[in-house]
Amino acid sequence: MAPRSRRRRHKKSSSSVTPVVVTPPTVVTSVPLTSSKPGPSIDALGFFSLDNNVPGLSHLILQKLNMKSYEEYKLVVDGGTPVSGFGFQCPQEMFQRMEDTFRFCAHCRALPSGLSDSKVLRHCKRCRNVYYCGPECQRSDWPAHRKVCQELCLVAVDRLMEWLLVTGDFVLPSGPWPWPAEAVQDWDTWFSMKRLHLDAALDAVLGSHAMATLWASVGRPRPDPDILQGSLKRLLTDALSRPLTLGLGLRSLGIDVGKTGGSIVHVVGASHVETFLTRPEDYDELGYMFPGHQGLRVIMVGVDVATGFSQSTSTSPLEPGTLQLGAHRGLYHDFWEEQIETGRTAHPDLVVAFHPGFHSSPDLMEAWLPTLLLLRDYEIPTLITLYSHQELATSLQILVELDTHITAYGANPFMSLKPEQVYSNPNKQPVYCSAYYIMFLGSFCQLDKRQLEGKVDDEV
Repeated sequence: MAPRSRRRRHKKSSSSVTPVVVTPPTVVTSVPLTSSKPGPSIDALGFFSLDNNVPGLSHLILQKLNMKSYEEYKLVVDGGTPVSGFGFQCPQEMFQRMEDTFRFCAHCRALPSGLSDSKVLRHCKRCRNVYYCGPECQRSDWPAHRKVCQELCLVAVDRLMEWLLVTGDFVLPSGPWPWPAEAVQDWDTWFSMKRLHLDAALDAVLGSHAMATLWASVGRPRPDPDILQGSLKRLLTDALSRPLTLGLGLRSLGIDVGKTGGSIVHVVGASHVETFLTRPEDYDELGYMFPGHQGLRVIMVGVDVATGFSQSTSTSPLEPGTLQLGAHRGLYHDFWEEQIETGRTAHPDLVVAFHPGFHSSPDLMEAWLPTLLLLRDYEIPTLITLYSHQELATSLQILVELDTHITAYGANPFMSLKPEQVYSNPNKQPVYCSAYYIMFLGSFCQLDKRQLEGKVDDEV
């Protein structure tokens, strides 16, 4: 636990920034989790925040997915078996009902249930991604929609192509890096290094029976091969962004991955996004980033960790070259007291939080404050990621107020290249997962608030 005397000195910070709702696909393994005290669920907060902008949208989603409650929705997200009539007779019905969850007027926010018999929701013919209840709403919305229409074309394709990741028909191509890790600084160099192997892997997916079945089931024409290949590449960066961002943190913060017994990384605030559908081999790229490493153990900690995610919080030394994934359900400062201070789990070499969101909600800030102070006071190398420049600036201000020593921040060279639509506000500019990062170590930030704000504006 962080020293209590230092905790009392700081007030909770909050922000009016609207949280971004992202719904990536997700699966699991079958070993039960450990559990500790419950905390606020970012998944639940995100789901019900949909109604803030489109009243009734959460109910529409449950209805179209044949679910009776959020608890049942959460059960399915966690990999459990629902108790009601969830399920679909055929792939065509599944894709249709999933698409129906996006059916509301992007301008007036009307849901199908609120329309007269003479009106029907029709999608934009360019992007096929937003809907309108009539020509008047579409014309009125065009000044806002035209700014994002082209980008939302990619969103509409990626949303369908993700199904190949869920079914396992698109397996992430991986293998030892033929180039030295120092030469792979971003996605451009990563794609150059993987070019020959990657082209063959993507061509195999494009020509597969699963791809043909997908586009025969979705009720829309199959896009050209170059569009589909671009989508597969974006999905690949989305899946590999997390392990390579961990690698960025290990490398930038000077963590010695060659030490005997291996290195430990904790992913805090983890939810179904990081754990559902995630397999140990999905993090192989992290191992290839550090040839000769003496073992890497990644432990996901969060109140929304998928129920079936494999548990492993052992303190036993790792075998050289091995990579293990594990999880613990609960708040990180509770996990620290129950697992680390008791010696059940090894002390972390690096802590990473993907989109912690503490800037966006007082409830989340209240849950995050003990963890942030713990990480600061125990001088644990820490990296957090953010969606946008606005989140970067606001989060930096909060961390400055907490006296953290910020060592680096900026654009993430391994951000996801897959655009994410804000579900309930489709004409808001799409964002990209882990687009920015902040690294901090210990206390005493060397920049005051005014200097820091100036540097953010200059660098981004």
